[in-house]
Amino acid sequence: MRAFPPARVGDRIAAVESPALVVDLAAMERNLMRMSGYAASKGLRLRPHAKTHKCAAIARRQIELGAVGVCVQKLDEALALGAFGIDNILITNEIVARSKLERLAQLARNLHLGVAVDSALGVELLAKAMKAQRARIDVYVEVDVGQGRCGVPPEQAGQLARLVSQYKPLRFAGLQAYHGRVQHLRSHEERDATVSDAAQAVQQAKDSVRAEGLEVPLVTGGGTGAFALESESGLWGELQAGSYVFMDRDYADNLPTPHAPQFEHSLFIKSQVISRGADHAVIDAGHKSHALDSGPPRVWMRRLDWRNGGDEHGILTAREGESLPALGDTVWLVPGHCDPTVNLHDHIVAVRGGLQKGAVEAVWTVDARGCLA
Repeated sequence: MRAFPPARVGDRIAAVESPALVVDLAAMERNLMRMSGYAASKGLRLRPHAKTHKCAAIARRQIELGAVGVCVQKLDEALALGAFGIDNILITNEIVARSKLERLAQLARNLHLGVAVDSALGVELLAKAMKAQRARIDVYVEVDVGQGRCGVPPEQAGQLARLVSQYKPLRFAGLQAYHGRVQHLRSHEERDATVSDAAQAVQQAKDSVRAEGLEVPLVTGGGTGAFALESESGLWGELQAGSYVFMDRDYADNLPTPHAPQFEHSLFIKSQVISRGADHAVIDAGHKSHALDSGPPRVWMRRLDWRNGGDEHGILTAREGESLPALGDTVWLVPGHCDPTVNLHDHIVAVRGGLQKGAVEAVWTVDARGCLA
């Protein structure tokens, strides 16, 4: 049973109960337009990562603006979004559990699905599950391009692609090449050098596939922090950036990439001062309201510092020249990491007209919240 929504359509922003996950619609829409425009101008497919927002309403808007579909990381995310009509989904992860493969095959009978593989066993289990359900699925061989997580070494991509091509229920759709670490390197120079290394790995993987007598239909990957560099390599044909829609504090700490579109903060936590001391204020947004894996949130438009006060509390202190907010005041936070922050909430309150005088235009459910399997 979902929690009681923090607002109703038509409410003024002051009436939104805190802590609440709030989206500034105008800022989010500008972000969506900038990314879709960039991809179109470069002749690239855009497949945004829906693990960022986990929300079918936002996914539909991205598709309306030209995205070919969305990505997810987990099977249950695909199930949740598929249930709300999102019918072109790539699972950018490996699945080897037989029970999950059975669910995947059942879903593939009704949706256009893709999935990543990085082992012969994974390919064989996937093919068996698809055959049992008389389903077909797009398969992307994942290549480790420097992340050191999932993926085969580039020189082994061809061998695995050849295995995929031998099973009728499987369509070899290309290579999955995502480098997560590069997305958060702060300087343009660091990102450029790391993307160059990743591009060499992609080229090596493509050469390995061609040596097996196969072509690579598509290389998919890229992220919010380095998509412009990845696209300029000429190797990636599809971008999977996700966080651009919201832009959390961590991504905003990156120095900009020249000639790349810039994105705005559109995701905020509304909080309220519930206690006031002589040298600090306490708000009702602790780490149950926003993720801390990428560091603390930033207080929006105030020279205040947030520190962890526990599950339900944040403690604010003022920098020199700044006054503390009063008891009952609203304080807006920009979360450090948007993806796991969204996963903590049942609803996203979509506001039109800004954070000071706006009104609630929609209240969206976080449809794939808690979809970890």
